[in-house]
Amino acid sequence: MTGQEEGRLHTAVLVGPEGERRRHRKARRQAATRIETTAREMRKAQAKARWQAEQAEKRATTYLPAAGEPGPAALRTPVRFRLPKHQDTSATLAGQYPFLAEGGLGSQGVFVGQDLYSGGSFVYDPWVLYQRGLITAPNVVLAGIVGSGKSSLAKSLYTRSLPFGRRVYVPGDPKGEHTAVAEAVGGRAIVLGHGLSNRLNPLDEGHRPSAVSDAEWAMQVASRRRDLIGALAETVLDRPLSPLEHTAIDLALRDAVRSAEVPILPMVVDRILAPNPADDEDGRLAEDGRLVGHALRRLVAGDLQGLFDGPSTVRFDPSLPMVSLDLSRVAENATLISVLMTCSSAWMESALSDPDGGQRWVIYDEAWRLMQYPALLRRMDAQWRLARHFGIANMLIFHKLTDLDNVGDQGSAMRALASSLLANAETRIIYRQEPDQLGATATALGLTGTEQKLLPGLGTGQGLWRIKDRSFVVQHQLHPAELAAFDTTGRMTQKGREFRNLDGSSGISNDRQES
Repeated sequence: MTGQEEGRLHTAVLVGPEGERRRHRKARRQAATRIETTAREMRKAQAKARWQAEQAEKRATTYLPAAGEPGPAALRTPVRFRLPKHQDTSATLAGQYPFLAEGGLGSQGVFVGQDLYSGGSFVYDPWVLYQRGLITAPNVVLAGIVGSGKSSLAKSLYTRSLPFGRRVYVPGDPKGEHTAVAEAVGGRAIVLGHGLSNRLNPLDEGHRPSAVSDAEWAMQVASRRRDLIGALAETVLDRPLSPLEHTAIDLALRDAVRSAEVPILPMVVDRILAPNPADDEDGRLAEDGRLVGHALRRLVAGDLQGLFDGPSTVRFDPSLPMVSLDLSRVAENATLISVLMTCSSAWMESALSDPDGGQRWVIYDEAWRLMQYPALLRRMDAQWRLARHFGIANMLIFHKLTDLDNVGDQGSAMRALASSLLANAETRIIYRQEPDQLGATATALGLTGTEQKLLPGLGTGQGLWRIKDRSFVVQHQLHPAELAAFDTTGRMTQKGREFRNLDGSSGISNDRQES
């Protein structure tokens, strides 16, 4: 093909359909560019017109001279105007200048950590605050999700109180977390479980206060034994006892006490199932107590045997700095935990009623498990209401406050008792909560919107302290020795170390570090 023929072919392509479409696209682009340019010029012109109008308005506005109005309109005096100095408290001035940090609770008591708002030390002691009139109920509620640091805070509060002369009772430790702490401070942890040699006799007399006469002590022991046997029966039966069953228990207990210097539970069970003919006037006593007798028989010959079927091999010593009941060996049996807790509560009651017993912490860990049983919940409620009389400070430890909703049915007596525990605690410590729990927590505690927004973002060891109508955000601080003693992640960190050793690398570590 010649050069002339190639030129003619190229011209034919340009004037063909494809060339026509290219011209149309170019024309459209040029038209769009002209429209955008015109619109941009119009906007610039409008902005310039507005600026010129503002400048003209400013030039037309008349202002006062820098020295003020001349002549009498100046309202000046020959001397300098002076105002007297005004002094007031920060509580009053906070209304005018609200950016003041909370004054704190004073320096008397147990050091907890740092107030994150003021930067100062935070000190807490329920007995000191009660003496100063800042609170009227010394009980404490502590709530926080797993890993937030609430267990370390609880242990710090009661162990740091020991040098001030306080003692610690843990009537039920389902996870065994407080055993090492009790041994470290010179106390004792009573470990109960199947296969162990320890026995707990529910009919023990318990600690006798020094100021109680023989007659008064005999009446108190008899009453406590009746209440305890009834509570154990109610726990196993999962229902209240009838009047006939109360009578069967009372007569069997009285006969067992008469016939033995140290009565034990099997004696009572035998006399309920086979009553003394002298007490069975109408011959119906065995039938009246048959169900309660078989319920108590579970504790001495059934699936719950081995813990209550003989004299006690352990003793509750109220003079020790700390006593803990370790229930980790029976954690899988909810009924057995409740029975053991009921017995330990009866042990404590005699010690708590001693006017010479001093001031004591009573710690209820994993409270959601302990509050499911009416008999035990009633005992807890009584101790909370009598806290000031006994000189004790109860601490209830939850994961979340909605655990109270799992206690009984809505409107039931159990739900009312559980709610009263929260109402009788003027110190509420809330650690990190999940977002879906914020509404219920704020409603239960009456939190403000600002306080509610703080909860999801709290770090480990940081808590919102609501003490009556005052609020603090506190960072709990631990001594290295406390960190080692209070650690609840031992198994997790041990697994991390074993894995690292097997892997041979140091890039993966679950060891917890604290600065």
